[in-house]
Amino acid sequence: MTDASPRFRSVLDGFPAYKPGRTPVSATGKAHKLSSNESAFGPLPSVVEVIAEAARSANRYPDNGAVALTEAIAARFGVPDEHVAVGCGSVGVAQQLFEAVGEPGAEVIYAWRSFEAYPVLAALAAAESVRVPLRDETHDLAAMADAITPRTRMIFVCNPNNPTGTVVHAGELTAFLDRVPADCLVVLDEAYHEYVRDAAVPDGMQLYRDRPNVAVLRTFSKAYGLAGLRVGFLVAHPPVAEVIRSTMLAFSVNHIGQMAAIASLAAEDELSERVELTVQERTRVRDELIAGGWTVPPAEGNFVWLRLGERTMEFAAACEAAGISVRPFAGEGARVSIGDPEANDAFLQVAKAWM
Repeated sequence: MTDASPRFRSVLDGFPAYKPGRTPVSATGKAHKLSSNESAFGPLPSVVEVIAEAARSANRYPDNGAVALTEAIAARFGVPDEHVAVGCGSVGVAQQLFEAVGEPGAEVIYAWRSFEAYPVLAALAAAESVRVPLRDETHDLAAMADAITPRTRMIFVCNPNNPTGTVVHAGELTAFLDRVPADCLVVLDEAYHEYVRDAAVPDGMQLYRDRPNVAVLRTFSKAYGLAGLRVGFLVAHPPVAEVIRSTMLAFSVNHIGQMAAIASLAAEDELSERVELTVQERTRVRDELIAGGWTVPPAEGNFVWLRLGERTMEFAAACEAAGISVRPFAGEGARVSIGDPEANDAFLQVAKAWM
């Protein structure tokens, strides 16, 4: 026997693995989880019925091609079936994208701070991250275009941006896309698109149609309330969608998730009512924070962003003491999900006391 241990990739030395939002613990009252941008609502009743029925066949492998789900997504957004690829949540599809472009020497550009999975996925795919600082809490698209080199394989534009909730508008995004080389893939990460109320924000499903190097990333985890079932999808021209389908781990989109996503698409009228309630609560929370002296950028996701700098972890601890978990980014700020009115009131009480 020797003291030697198995050898792994050097990138894993001190690797910052993705950390999900904390689940709060309260010793005195009700706890509120506002750390993961989950929907405050469970699946719609009609979707719950489909989930229960689908569970009866959990002993069988799911349709690896997700044919019925693909057809439902294509019909909903008015795109050809061959333009759709599915995966294990939008982060799963993002991983497939990184695997498709990543290799030593390849560069991937994204704003920072943005979705915290991007650096992890880039490192695992052996791609080099090029992080372009935010400007006024949103993407600096001109600087991102300036950062493009012959080694750039892919660019992520998270719109609305996670964790700041800010957006880029149609004119500036179109001008940016015009500067991107045709052999560089631009991914519009629109995980929170259903919550957008700013009419100047473009719909990637329309924008991608005459741009073969643009792909759109969406999810059933947020507005559709299916975070626990892990279903995401990409819409892009066939050369992109085909490659992404080829990188999918077999059977990674389970049968229950596929059936629930199809049922959710069929119940969008009812779903839109729930989304609107979240938007109303988002407006209320932001307005009350601003009235209380906070600076809160315009929010278009199901969360708000508080720039706290060095006091970020102190504020997160104050929330934790009140049985509320938020998403702190040390030295920068905290992202606070919009929950039900009771949870939001509890958070606002802490925020007001903090100020």
